[in-house]
Amino acid sequence: QVQLVESGGGLVQPGGSLRLSCAASGSIFSINAMGWYRQAPGKVRELVAAITNGGSTAYTDSVKGRFTISRDNAKNTVYLQMDNLKPEDTATYYCAYGTGVRLSVKDVLSWGQGTQVTVSS
Repeated sequence: QVQLVESGGGLVQPGGSLRLSCAASGSIFSINAMGWYRQAPGKVRELVAAITNGGSTAYTDSVKGRFTISRDNAKNTVYLQMDNLKPEDTATYYCAYGTGVRLSVKDVLSWGQGTQVTVSS
């Protein structure tokens, strides 16, 4: 079992930046992927970005060029730097741990509790 603890999130104006962090603990596979999903009210949960412990990354098209995912393998921590935020980025963001570079829902083994990101003027 892997536990995920998220931090970051909050309220920011359009064009602003936020950084999310997620630390994993427990029985962590030597080969794994971590990433972030988000879910807005009335919408399905979607993958935002994922990264393997080898450094391979995947992003959803709407955040390419604005969001950057990174990780510190020694700390089992993944980060999501979000720049040029837009109102449509407003959602609850969930940290995810599992397998596969794209970290599809079926490959997610653990979820974080979620952190709210609100982009509004």
